[in-house]
Amino acid sequence: MEWGYVIGLLGVGLCVLLCGIGSALGLKKTGQAAAGILSEDPKKFSKALVLVVLPATQGIYGFVFGIIAMGSITTAAAMTVSQGFQILLAGLPLAFTGFFSAMFQGATAASCIHAVAKKESLSGKLILFPAMVETYAILALVISILLIF
Repeated sequence: MEWGYVIGLLGVGLCVLLCGIGSALGLKKTGQAAAGILSEDPKKFSKALVLVVLPATQGIYGFVFGIIAMGSITTAAAMTVSQGFQILLAGLPLAFTGFFSAMFQGATAASCIHAVAKKESLSGKLILFPAMVETYAILALVISILLIF
């Protein structure tokens, strides 16, 4: 077995998996909040939709990193253990930041959705709060990509 190849694949898989799970958990929270306000006023759908989908971006970042990292993985026979660990370690910043920031962004966006239910005119301003959480996922993506190379 070529351990460098296995370790590299583990790093890619871990990053994609954790970012995806975090996004799913964040989307669960925002979807529940939106369902609550839409049951009372379906006209608020467009205002809630933007806030609902925000936690999905971390899953997309994990996917993007996975594609880029797979381009760095060579054939099993040619990849060293050191190269495998480089890919594994490169994925860790995004894996953990993506996982946690998606959940935290979901909680923040859900609170904003509840605020939209009370005062619809705030929706444009409220998007700023979950977007601030997003910043850290973007920074982690940049660092993980830089670590690949």
